[in-house]
Amino acid sequence: MAYEQIPEEYWTAIKDCDKSYDDLFLYGVKTTGIFCRPSCRSRVPHIGNVAIFKNADQAMAENFRPCKRCRPEGLSLPAEEWVKQITGWIDQHYSSPITLQQLGDLFHGSPYHLQRVFKRVTGKSPTEYIQDIRLEKAIYLLEAGDQSVADVGASAGFPSTPYFISLFKKKLGTTPAAYRNKTGRKKNEH
Repeated sequence: MAYEQIPEEYWTAIKDCDKSYDDLFLYGVKTTGIFCRPSCRSRVPHIGNVAIFKNADQAMAENFRPCKRCRPEGLSLPAEEWVKQITGWIDQHYSSPITLQQLGDLFHGSPYHLQRVFKRVTGKSPTEYIQDIRLEKAIYLLEAGDQSVADVGASAGFPSTPYFISLFKKKLGTTPAAYRNKTGRKKNEH
């Protein structure tokens, strides 16, 4: 089980990325479910989100996964598994603003590396994947027909109505309003 309270010297080691503590403990970040070595160069977490572990087995027993950046215990997730974790997170948070930097911080990889691996595994960039998820949600909401186009775009996570309309038209060849009218007529005709 993780330490209940973080010893001050361990917290200092985490903040300072002190390599001399790497063999003494590992730390997990509760908000991401990832555990790291004290020397990891990832963003320093909030102290309240940190759990301390004696070893990797202890961290994994509490459902933490190893960091891709510092590779505690030398483990590395296969690219497909890493991308699966990223897409799972995106699927749950698609309606919030998501940046490549944020994904890199959350999943312990540089934004460039994350983008390259993500595209190799899925065939699309993280941004394209996010757009596709949002468009799927928008189509569902438009077919339900009880929200304005602006509300549909906002509910699906698009940053602005003009951007939503432009992307929708580019990807589907019609505007959201025309799509809703077309699908609404089809529903009414049956």
